[in-house]
Amino acid sequence: MDPIEAAEWALSVPEIDPNKPSPARIYDYWLGGSQNFAVDRQAGQRALSALPNLQDAIRANRAFLGRVVDHLAADLGVTQFLDLGSGVPTVGNVHEVARYVNPTAKVVYVDIDPVAIAHARALLADVDGVEAILADLRRPDSVLAHPLLRETLDLDAPIAILMYAVLHFIPDDQDPDAIVRAYTRAAAPGSYLALSHGAPDTGGLLRQQDTMLNDYRQSTGVQFIKRDADQITTWLTGLEIQPPGLVTIDRWRPEPGLEKPDYVAMYGVLARKPDTHPADL
Repeated sequence: MDPIEAAEWALSVPEIDPNKPSPARIYDYWLGGSQNFAVDRQAGQRALSALPNLQDAIRANRAFLGRVVDHLAADLGVTQFLDLGSGVPTVGNVHEVARYVNPTAKVVYVDIDPVAIAHARALLADVDGVEAILADLRRPDSVLAHPLLRETLDLDAPIAILMYAVLHFIPDDQDPDAIVRAYTRAAAPGSYLALSHGAPDTGGLLRQQDTMLNDYRQSTGVQFIKRDADQITTWLTGLEIQPPGLVTIDRWRPEPGLEKPDYVAMYGVLARKPDTHPADL
């Protein structure tokens, strides 16, 4: 077994189970992708039946990802990106957005779903400086020590850490705060953290949201924890939150004339690791 295989399979990543829905593949279905199984489509369609405007939030999150990556690459000069919980590749991938601005930008995608990584590797087979690794983001030391990550990214130089629609799958007893801090602590000063996270609905659809999430949890076996802005903000202690702050994703530097989604229920934020950063944060 070569070092890359050892780095991945030592994590005891589960094999593909086509009879159990996967969050990454359900998300792919919601975005109109093809890398999903019948069981994923069934779970995804039940969610849409319970909360018909859910796809508005999914598409808004994808658009938020694009705006942040473009801002990082075009305005802030970031050339390295670590996309944690990247899911199945689809339109507007991080490397496509970043390399539109800077063709030399480097990207590492990380996901625990073997289908997502297999598809990403097929897509990236002839793309230098962009890699996909099979790993569990909840184990930062293993992710950061992965041979492909070390070959691709220079952790002594600033990077952008992206955690989109993934931290709400990590319950409090798995300490998402410590996970976020482990990545930001390992990053060089001047690095950035961007994340989006599911939030309680405030627009009169809380009952529908809860119905959808209860079915989602039961079918996937994966937790989904809605958190408010104050909870998320505590993870950013010691970082410099960039304007416009932690806001719903449709309000983060929206494009002129962008139509407001009917349903959002997701927060987004971009924060910078300052040049002087306490070692214990």
